[in-house]
This record gives sequence, structure tokens and C-alpha cells, in this order.
Amino acid sequence: MPDIDTLVDATLLVFNERDPEARLRAMAEVYADDIVFTDVEGSLHGHVAISEKVQGLLDSAPGFVFTQAGPAHVLDDLIHAPWTFGPADGEPVVRGVDMSLVVDGKVARLYTVLLGAADG
Repeated sequence: MPDIDTLVDATLLVFNERDPEARLRAMAEVYADDIVFTDVEGSLHGHVAISEKVQGLLDSAPGFVFTQAGPAHVLDDLIHAPWTFGPADGEPVVRGVDMSLVVDGKVARLYTVLLGAADG
């Protein structure tokens, strides 16, 4: 399995990248072609669908960034990585955790769980 820090950093890069073409290039490096992303709103399949969701999220929150919120942990082929989302120069407004299933060195499934307000 690739280095855990590389995969965690890459996911943060993907979700912080505001340029769609650069985001798709970053996704191709670390996400399987048939990746499935699942959150409370449902599941998306493939780079383009996920990139469009990320773009909508970033467009709705100008100046907000995702930041790692503690150490990531690995259990066999599963990565658990906490994060926050908020203004780049201020306190985060939401926190969550990503769980990434790694297959053949790339993230094949990405699950995002929102944990609520960053202060709670």
C-alpha cells in the first residue's frame, strides 16, 4: 500500500483544488478509475462525478479549505482520516472523517461522514 501520508495529503489536495482540470489530474494519481464516493447525500461513481460535487461545494464556500484534524490511522487497507472545513484564515465550521478503502495502491472507495460543528 502507498504511504498513508501520501494518500491523505492527496485527498485533501483533491478536495481543496478549485481548478477542475488540476483536480482531475490529481484524482487520476491516487483514485481508482471506478472510485465510489459516498456521503449522506448518496454515492457517486468516477472522477468526473466526484469532481463536479467538489466544485459545487467549493463554489458554495469561497475561501474555505479542508484541513487535516489529527493523525490518520490505517487498519489493513482502510484509512481513517479526520478533517475540518472552514475559512482559510479562521476557525473551521464543520468537522468530519474520511474512510478510504485502498485497492491496488489507489483509493477505490471513499466514505465521508460529517461529525457536526467543528466546536462540538
